[in-house]
Amino acid sequence: MNPVHHLDATSLMSHAAGVLPTAFAVVAATHLSVCAQCRAQLALAERIGGVLLGKQEPAATADHAREAMLELIKVPLPEKAAPSAPDRDHSDSLPAPLRPYFGESLSRLPWRFVAPGIRRVAAQREVSGGSLMLLSVAPGKSIPEHTHGKNEMTCILRGAYDDILGHFGPGDLADLDGETTHQPITSPGTPCICVAATDAPLRFKGWLVRTLQPLFNL
Repeated sequence: MNPVHHLDATSLMSHAAGVLPTAFAVVAATHLSVCAQCRAQLALAERIGGVLLGKQEPAATADHAREAMLELIKVPLPEKAAPSAPDRDHSDSLPAPLRPYFGESLSRLPWRFVAPGIRRVAAQREVSGGSLMLLSVAPGKSIPEHTHGKNEMTCILRGAYDDILGHFGPGDLADLDGETTHQPITSPGTPCICVAATDAPLRFKGWLVRTLQPLFNL
């Protein structure tokens, strides 16, 4: 698995500092489990954080440390920083970071109908900082155009989709804020299964979808 879409620098820094909300940290950890590039960036951010903490004057603000870390972790890594994790697309096992919240395997998930071609499983234990869910979207399905009330982080487990930001396949992460408007279209052949965290309801563009949104629980 060789992801091409990665954690945003701010999310990476928050994860390194241990302050990323649990719902988002689970999705981030899922991506990190298969992304050598982000694991290397995370290790760098953790080292930078330790150095900054050791050098900060008592009167220094958290904003100064944050800005310094963001600048430093933007330094590009070599393209082959480390070997990527094995491709597990055809395994029934869920990635290890998801198992405490959803169980061991895809085949045993209690999927619930959301809309034609779309199914959902909510996390089986409480998480802080937002909602955590698994989504399964049928092949060739177009999700209604939407923005995000605040933030959304999605990691692809199986299948793929395309939107204005490009092609997202297994291991890829979409780290989005409220400024992004997109309309994912799943690829043919196999359902697109992903894990997603949100901290506010999605904002759909069409009036009909907005009217029905309370039924979707999205």
